[in-house]
Amino acid sequence: MERIIIATGLGESVEEYSNLGDISMLQIAVERLRKLFPKAYIQVLTNSSDNLARFCPAATPLDDRGRALWLSSGVLLGKYADAVPKWVVNLLVRLKNITRARLPDLLRVLVTWRLKYMNRHPEADALRAFVGAFRNADLLLICGSGGFYDGCEAWNTRVLELLDAATQQGISAVMLGQGFGPLTDRSVLARAARVLPMVDFITLRGNRGALAAIRSLGVLGANVQITGDEALELAYDSRSEEPGKGLGINLRFAGSASTDMNDVKSIRTILQDFARRHRISLIPLPIAMEGYTKDDLAIKQLLAGFDEQSDGGKTLDSPLKVIRQAALCRVVVTGAYHAAVFALGQGIPVVGLAKSAYFSSKFLGLEDQFGEGCQTIALNEPAVSQKLYSAIERAWQNADRLREPLLTAALSQIELSRKSYQRIEELLANPVRSIADRANA
Repeated sequence: MERIIIATGLGESVEEYSNLGDISMLQIAVERLRKLFPKAYIQVLTNSSDNLARFCPAATPLDDRGRALWLSSGVLLGKYADAVPKWVVNLLVRLKNITRARLPDLLRVLVTWRLKYMNRHPEADALRAFVGAFRNADLLLICGSGGFYDGCEAWNTRVLELLDAATQQGISAVMLGQGFGPLTDRSVLARAARVLPMVDFITLRGNRGALAAIRSLGVLGANVQITGDEALELAYDSRSEEPGKGLGINLRFAGSASTDMNDVKSIRTILQDFARRHRISLIPLPIAMEGYTKDDLAIKQLLAGFDEQSDGGKTLDSPLKVIRQAALCRVVVTGAYHAAVFALGQGIPVVGLAKSAYFSSKFLGLEDQFGEGCQTIALNEPAVSQKLYSAIERAWQNADRLREPLLTAALSQIELSRKSYQRIEELLANPVRSIADRANA
């Protein structure tokens, strides 16, 4: 029986009101693995077992606190980590890494003792569970995400540490459906250049420039390819035969998007003018409602003065609910990447709103994959209001003609993505177990 550990797009958890794009990719990953390995024991690193049970009942939760403790640099010193000389900390970190690779049981005993001494018994239990799972794992899968960029240093570090630990212990490791870049952090790039070439294979969602960037880190061409986003399958399978009539809307109002209230005001005017002229509804399509990223509140701002009764889509708390909402749209205008994916997978044209380099690379990648059915509007360029209105009008007039080409493009990417999962079957039948073998593969 295969034993598989999945780290989600968030790096550690499936939180309440989490990113529905990450959840959709996790759902497809678990479903595909179940079909390939009907008897597999699939564990997902999470801080919320209830939400994992809700979204992925076929998977088993694995407390992420165990992963954090196993890879933590300062857990042995605890509160004294800041009080000792840095050279001592660095020496202990090196010793811990060596012990973790060569004598994992000894390290588990030491850390467990330390946690119990600190009266942290639940964390000690989580550590034991993680170490047991990790020791017996056949595969570590880093599920689809967009974390490898400059605004996600902590996520990058966590994932690279986990991948490094897996390859050191001879566990097969793959990364599927990844977004990559823009990434310029030298320390992250240096570590990625050491770790990523050891990963068995990597698939990319298709951000523009991602393939060249990851190959520049030493990942061999045969070990990386663009397959599109896993969530396309969920959208494609849920597509409606009846074309929608409304205009789907979303604006990512967060640091990673670089948007501000001036953008909200100008976009609101354009969307509402278009809706009034065509006598249509503006339909909320939120993707993230967590932490500082609250799409529902941004959407409410766009609807101010047009639809004061809307909750901005706050009740759309699952990928399928948002996908079904997207089916009501003839065109989607969005600053959130997965609202675009949910639309394109159903043959619905998209106008993407991008201001930061991060979101530009996402939407330009979708342009590369879907052609004229996806247009990107740079919010920081001149005459943006005129360009945006023209792009929406163009998509609206051509929606019927674009539907079949978009569905064909989506299906092509879905088939590529499915084949990448079939490579896991080949990998587990002939695993590359040693670091030397990986380096020479």
